[in-house]
Amino acid sequence: MEKFYTTTAIDYVNGAPHIGHAYEKILTDVIQRHFSKRIKDVYMLTGVDEHGIKIQKTSALLNISPKEFCDMNAQKFIDAWKLLDINYSQFIRTTDEMHIKAVQKIFTKLINKGDIYKHSYKGLYCSGCEAFLSEKDLDEDGNCPVHKKKPEVVSEENYFFKLTKYKDAIIKHIKDNPDFIIPSFRANEVLNQLENIEDISVSRAKTSVNWGIDVETDDSQVIYVWIDALSNYITALGYSVDSIDDKFKKYWPAEVQVIGKDILKFHAIYWIALLMALELPLPKHLLAHGWITIDEAKMSKSLGNVVSPESVMKAFNMDSPDAFRYYMASAAPVGKDGNYSDDDFKEKVNAHLANSMGNLLNRTLSMLVKYFDGEIKKEFIVESELFKKAKETIKEVKHHFDYFEVAEAAGKIFELVDCINKYVTDNAPWTLAKEGKMKECGEVLYVVLETMCAVSSLIYPYCPNIAQNMAKQLKYNLDTFYDDITFNNIKEGKLISKDEIKPVFLRLDSEFAPKSAKK
Repeated sequence: MEKFYTTTAIDYVNGAPHIGHAYEKILTDVIQRHFSKRIKDVYMLTGVDEHGIKIQKTSALLNISPKEFCDMNAQKFIDAWKLLDINYSQFIRTTDEMHIKAVQKIFTKLINKGDIYKHSYKGLYCSGCEAFLSEKDLDEDGNCPVHKKKPEVVSEENYFFKLTKYKDAIIKHIKDNPDFIIPSFRANEVLNQLENIEDISVSRAKTSVNWGIDVETDDSQVIYVWIDALSNYITALGYSVDSIDDKFKKYWPAEVQVIGKDILKFHAIYWIALLMALELPLPKHLLAHGWITIDEAKMSKSLGNVVSPESVMKAFNMDSPDAFRYYMASAAPVGKDGNYSDDDFKEKVNAHLANSMGNLLNRTLSMLVKYFDGEIKKEFIVESELFKKAKETIKEVKHHFDYFEVAEAAGKIFELVDCINKYVTDNAPWTLAKEGKMKECGEVLYVVLETMCAVSSLIYPYCPNIAQNMAKQLKYNLDTFYDDITFNNIKEGKLISKDEIKPVFLRLDSEFAPKSAKK
């Protein structure tokens, strides 16, 4: 690959960002950072979805304009992703002028092509989903299964997209490309949904919804939010039907589009059909992640268990988001649901980041200073079986990321860390020093520090700040590509002095940690 383009779903701005939003952005950011160590040109898109009936109603209750409401809430998402060190390349808002104009051009093109037509319609509309539902979509009480409310009956003349025209082509693409939808078991869900698919409404009458993008050729209609929102992945790159930027030519199609499992239908069916209608290449992969529960219960405003990433950071008084990023990114196997709890968070990050990894580096550097004044002598530089294990781990981590198995890759990294810890225990450099076997002691310390250079590279996508602190103390170039990692980074001479040794991660209940971090 010469480039790697990845996208997140764009978040609806009717509420503030919560831990579920954070999970998706962290997951995508970790993927993007990993591939930045394999490919020179990476591009990550995220943003917010700002149109629709909920925005219209909520802003009216607040007695402000929809745009003012969107401006206020969009900033909350921007601030949240800055807090979590989400390294996106572009943040798109669906109220951006370039997006609005491009969506109008797309809509007009599909009208002219005959893929969008006007039709009188009576159906069940869930304002929570911003979607029309059929009877079979409802639960046994006739409610939307997601929002637990009865949809309203809507009767109006709308524009419809000929989704059925692309049904067979979508089915063929999914069957011909078994790794298109990740995890693969989700593909059957989509194929089942395709069996009874119908043409979909892609506009609303302004008498029902006026906060949206106007249909270019019909001032009585606004473009339905899903067509509006889904198009962001290409409009952000400069796609506009009659003018296509070099950025679009360079980055499209996306290598992976990261979304929640609840909106897979819209992406695997509606989005793919829209791309087919526009005669554009399809994304290579759709990664449908699971949900994050809170203490094993689904997040709900009524239950009062909606957790924001900012609240976690404040509760543990963390200056860096690395611990939260690592915990969330490793919360669940690919595509499965994960869980957050304060106790598990503290236990896991203390065990992995503080005890296993951080303490390993800290005590090894401290021994180097204690026994050798922080100096690596020429005779310490040897080959080790541990380097072979590290090389295998790099291959395994890359393999997992090829299938976007982010949590599984994290497991492999800490298997390597455990091996390094075992190597230290088995060889006991403190005992070697006590016995006067200084060359053997130095060799052990060198092997550990050399292997920790590879660990710093591997942990970087999850914990960029910790990785940078590790690399600084190891005098290691963290910009090294994975394929270029060697085991001759630690050079002969002075490596570190006592005052340069700093813990890369303090336990959350450490005596040095702030009181508010002691849970």
